[in-house]
Amino acid sequence: MSAPTIPVEPVESKPVQQPGDRVFAGLAQAAGIVILLVLAGVAAFLIIQAIPALFAPPEELPGGQNVIVYVAPLVFGTLLSSFIALLIATPLAVAVALFITHFAPRRLAQGLGYLIDLLAAVPSIVFGLWGVGVLAPASLGVMTWLHDYLGWIPLFAGPVSATGRTMLVVGVTLAVMILPIVTAVSREVFLQTPRLHEEAALALGATRWEMIRMAVLPFGRSGIISGAMLGLGRALGETMAVAIILSGSGAITFNLISSNNPSSIAANIALQFPDSTGVAVNLLIASGLVLFIITLAVNSLARYIVNRRREFSGAN
Repeated sequence: MSAPTIPVEPVESKPVQQPGDRVFAGLAQAAGIVILLVLAGVAAFLIIQAIPALFAPPEELPGGQNVIVYVAPLVFGTLLSSFIALLIATPLAVAVALFITHFAPRRLAQGLGYLIDLLAAVPSIVFGLWGVGVLAPASLGVMTWLHDYLGWIPLFAGPVSATGRTMLVVGVTLAVMILPIVTAVSREVFLQTPRLHEEAALALGATRWEMIRMAVLPFGRSGIISGAMLGLGRALGETMAVAIILSGSGAITFNLISSNNPSSIAANIALQFPDSTGVAVNLLIASGLVLFIITLAVNSLARYIVNRRREFSGAN
């Protein structure tokens, strides 16, 4: 009788880490730490410089107002203009990305993709000049029509601005500025849709639009959200285009077609900083701290939404 054999468990060999891998891992970790340090340094600078304005009596601040009264119209104008831009740019960007990836011929899609990406390289001051010189005068007829037929809505209550330099024009200009960002991200996500999902939908008798609705859009939803949040971050921090187009009055109003408009935080800092001294500079930095917090909150929310849908493949 032969002796019983004892099963031997296979020994898992750990992969040997090459020196290049260790160097690359160390550099990547160092880069992440540097980014965190820079972010912490910016936050510390803003907080330290904003403290004198936060605790200064109102009579020492510009206009005799406290920090909340001063910053509130700027926050409102920043959020309103960015929301208008996002509302216009997101569906348009998704439509352009779908056309490039699923409808246009290959040569046309390639050229159109380059053209959309080229918009991201245009300086913001050029968009501001375009908004003042072209878009504002051209929008007077549209704003008059909105006031005549939709004036019962607070958004179009009027009176219509004689120059066309309104919050509506700013929102449209910002929408054109963030369009290439949202389009580029959405396009790349749509191209990564599993081919089998698209072919399965078409094989079951779905039309091209039904295939896009059932396979492409669910798969790219997190990418669309990421692109929209990146565009929103660009719109929140935009300076020159808003400063050129808009003449802020410090009012909080939803009226989009009148000349009585709130400014944005970034544009107000750019316009007021050269002539400010003392505690007025600290007040501008305090408003910059508010913008920093808003941007950080928006990016954190976007990351949370994307992480929740990271494992979603579009097939379930």
